[in-house]
Amino acid sequence: MSEREITLIDGERVTRASARIEGSRVRIAPADLERGFGWKLEPQGLCKGDLCVTLRERRGLLDDGGVDLAVFAQTAGLPLAMDAGEGVAVLGESAAARGSRLASLEAPDFTLPDLEGKLHSLSQHRGKKVLLIAYASW
Repeated sequence: MSEREITLIDGERVTRASARIEGSRVRIAPADLERGFGWKLEPQGLCKGDLCVTLRERRGLLDDGGVDLAVFAQTAGLPLAMDAGEGVAVLGESAAARGSRLASLEAPDFTLPDLEGKLHSLSQHRGKKVLLIAYASW
């Protein structure tokens, strides 16, 4: 088992935390789970704001090494992309949240620079037709 710093990414929040890594298992302190992802271990279960996920048992989720990130994500029903070797864990949003946004047919707001460096936000063009061209070199 090794201990090292990892990066936790949740939306636009990026946090560094100390982690215990054993193979592909990554464990962080409960305080880092709250600081990095906003989820807190409460007596009733895993909670984020008013949302709580009841835990039948904490044995697989929590031990003296901390909170197992893969078990946490599975328990909370959230997608987790993790690379223990590179020291990064990215938490996605639930399928229900993504589904409700897709059902609204409204694109999420974002801001990008044009070729002169001037920033443009999609929200500046609400109600207008917009042609968005994306290019990737890979």
